Amino acid sequence: MTKAHKRKKAAMILISAILVLLIASVCSYLHICPRGRYSAADFGITTVRSAVDYNRNGIDDYEDIMLGARLDAQNHVRYNPAYVAGGYPPADEGVCADEIWRAFKHAGYDLKAMIDRDIAAYPGAYLRAGAKPDPDIDFRRVSNLDVFFRRYAVSLTLDIRDRAQWQPGDIVKLGRSHIGVVSDIRDRNGVPYLIHNNNQPWNREEDVLPLYAALGRVSGHYRFDAGRIGGPVLAAWIPARHESGTDGE
Repeated sequence: MTKAHKRKKAAMILISAILVLLIASVCSYLHICPRGRYSAADFGITTVRSAVDYNRNGIDDYEDIMLGARLDAQNHVRYNPAYVAGGYPPADEGVCADEIWRAFKHAGYDLKAMIDRDIAAYPGAYLRAGAKPDPDIDFRRVSNLDVFFRRYAVSLTLDIRDRAQWQPGDIVKLGRSHIGVVSDIRDRNGVPYLIHNNNQPWNREEDVLPLYAALGRVSGHYRFDAGRIGGPVLAAWIPARHESGTDGE
């Protein structure tokens, strides 16, 4: 083989490698590449169930919260952080925090009412709300959600290598301003997928916790156990309280 042929072959190999990397990058960005999808049972991990079924629909709270988050992800709501008079954005719009109250709504909880009530009772605990609480936006702020869950939920490990501690329906705070819900789908290493709205162009239930962990961005991990919370904290979702068409009803 001549030197010219060798150079041509090397160039073709290089171009092919670049194309493969480019296709893989685009595929990964759009989340359309086939990825490992496993269950907890595949790794001998027991799925934790809540003893509470707040809305009495036959599904425990943890699974209900996860399913509610999944519904929001599957609806692929348009990412819109705009302030909304009355609080609730249209059912086809929202940000990462909107997935959380919708997930809790699916389990029968009025998370907005619970946070508004807690801010009114303990304004000093919510620095983001400060001396001027605004019920139209406070429940949609990740910082306020973080305070509420630190106060009333069970705080858990931030180490994703402790796989059994990451369970469906857990709430995960990422960095200062992002939040999501743990899925019941796991990757090939047993780390669960995250259900979240980060304005992804395709799939919003994805294998991203390892990336966030590698960047040191996993900043909160909570499990909402209503069984250990006093009655005054809880509020049930009552459709009649909410204007039709603005909150998904």
